[in-house]
Amino acid sequence: MLRDPSLRDRVRYRFDTTLARSTGMLVGWLVLSCLTVVVPVSALVVWTDPASPRSLSGRLLAVGRTSAETLRLGAPSGAPVRVVLSLVLGLVALLCVSTLVGVITTGLGERLAELRRGRSTVLEQEHAVVLGWSDQVFTVVGELVAARAGRRCVIAVLADRDVTEMEEALTASLGRGCGVRLVCRSGSSTSVDTLALVTPRTAGSVLVLPSDAPDADSEVVRTLLALRAVLGEEPGPPVVAAVRDRRHLPAARLAAGVRGTIVETDATAARLLVHSARRSGVGEVLRDLLDFAGAEFHLVDVPPDDRRADGRADGRQASPERCFGDLSLCFERASVVGLLPPGGPPLLNPPARTVVGPEDRLVVIAHDCAAGEPVDCRAHVDRTAVAVARPEYAGPVRVLLLGWNRRAPLLVQALRHGVVPGSVLDVVVDDAVAGDVAVGDVVTDGALADDALVDGTRLTVTCRSGDLLHPESLDDLDLFGYDSVIVLGADAGTGLGHPDDRVLVTLLTLRSMELRSGRTLPVVAELGDHHNRALAPLGPASDLVVQGELTGLLMAQIAHNPHLASVFSELFAAHGASIHLRPAGHYVTPGNETSFATVVAAALDRGECAIGYRYRRPGPDARTGGSGTGGVGTDRRHELRLNPAKYERRVWDARDEVVVLATDTAASDALPGPRHDPAGPVPTMPHARDGNSNSDSTPRRQRGTE
Repeated sequence: MLRDPSLRDRVRYRFDTTLARSTGMLVGWLVLSCLTVVVPVSALVVWTDPASPRSLSGRLLAVGRTSAETLRLGAPSGAPVRVVLSLVLGLVALLCVSTLVGVITTGLGERLAELRRGRSTVLEQEHAVVLGWSDQVFTVVGELVAARAGRRCVIAVLADRDVTEMEEALTASLGRGCGVRLVCRSGSSTSVDTLALVTPRTAGSVLVLPSDAPDADSEVVRTLLALRAVLGEEPGPPVVAAVRDRRHLPAARLAAGVRGTIVETDATAARLLVHSARRSGVGEVLRDLLDFAGAEFHLVDVPPDDRRADGRADGRQASPERCFGDLSLCFERASVVGLLPPGGPPLLNPPARTVVGPEDRLVVIAHDCAAGEPVDCRAHVDRTAVAVARPEYAGPVRVLLLGWNRRAPLLVQALRHGVVPGSVLDVVVDDAVAGDVAVGDVVTDGALADDALVDGTRLTVTCRSGDLLHPESLDDLDLFGYDSVIVLGADAGTGLGHPDDRVLVTLLTLRSMELRSGRTLPVVAELGDHHNRALAPLGPASDLVVQGELTGLLMAQIAHNPHLASVFSELFAAHGASIHLRPAGHYVTPGNETSFATVVAAALDRGECAIGYRYRRPGPDARTGGSGTGGVGTDRRHELRLNPAKYERRVWDARDEVVVLATDTAASDALPGPRHDPAGPVPTMPHARDGNSNSDSTPRRQRGTE
């Protein structure tokens, strides 16, 4: 039952109504409120003062002066009219000053709020512009800072996020005192007006990152079109963008124009997973090659041939042409891995007898482009320590794929190109996503429905569903009968919890099975958040691939040196030269002390380019990795050295591995031979070119990029 409004309610309603009428009413109430408090208190002060006047008029005059001093109106005196006029002027002055202070405060507040929103124009030259926000931004910004170490570095980031949040997140990732000036601006990168805030016309490079939204690729295309509108057709900074789905690749290339380079995120991640499944350690090598902390790819000019004027050192007539094999041992601190002809595609790991043209450039791996002066390193080669070349054996393999996401079909396709006929891929799809996999991407009735993805004569694919969060789902699988286990997480936004949660639980289950059985299980897992890398329980033969990390490193490399875009396109193509880790016994006799130049020469005889090695440090048995749990802090006792000096000598152990750039074939591209096949592996010859095969009359190999 409603009660009748009280007197207090009526007074409050009248008061609120008068306040809402106008600003003048609000000012009037403020003046009345001040006088209601100041005048009575002033009167009390005067009446309690023993020194106050005795007469009533004197005391009233004293009350007026005290009130005026309290309100900072001065102390008017004289006739009553003069006092009233002075009070009016004082009140007007007080209102004007208060209004002016309010206007200034409001203006400053709005200006500060605008600055916090990031709406001012960035006036910089040769700065790096990053458009978009995703987990890749931390990798990209970190590598841009590393690439400009020792120089003035300004990085402008434009994304549709709060400026303060972006600055705090990037600062926490880079650390305090990183020597970089971060300028964050908030807004849509698809708007021409907003894009002008970061002045891409004067930038040194522009990088466009896809977000985690479903329409991220379409947003990248719109951003590239906005960049085209801002930059025009005149030459501008190099633009590097990433798309997830290859169906958007043609549109992105058209929108980027001649200044742009487009990187496929999902395809690159899928190929890295397959490369890592071939042999543990490939992911670590690629990360080391693509970051700016160690050795990277560089382009250098072909050094002059001093032998032409004076003849060869052995007294024979100098050859009028120089071959790639002659240049592979001409730098002490750089690994020569390819050629870049003018106007043509790069040639990675070309045949040793490939003729080097006068305008060709060398593709080398060096530390900070410090290739150094050319030096003849053939004196460091000990031919007596070179091992006898023997054929490799690669037979059918069994691979287990746990989990499914949008990159899984690309992974299956890349795997199909890298195995020999008779190989098997078993897929276990989580119950939570089994019903969401579309026909053509998923497996129905035990086989993939899309014949374009899987050739049944080369790779047989079977599928089953199960709950990967429960160890019982994997108990009935012959896990140690597989040559490799690949763990995928769900796509962002599908299912409950973080996509990495299921990957971490699956890794924990696999690690516990390793410890119970005392056997090693080769596992490669994909994570979405790089912060979870330290949480992953890995075994001694396990590796991690962080989604988008390799793409971020690749984008930073291309932005820093756009001439390397074609080199990386060749390196990550489905066919061609790629990174491999092979036993050191394939190149030098184990137990001998010899130089790295000997390894380079032995690899060159086999049609490969040696760029480093990986060895096991002294310590506990590598089967347990020096840890009982294999979790955080596991010491896996592996040490990677890329681009060592040619004169560096060491005693090579049979467990050492040599990092080489080799051309993929059905044999060399396959995973290691099966451990489960009782009939033994099928013998195949690797794609190696020994002294006889090097007599190929073809002077130059031309190979397109994919």
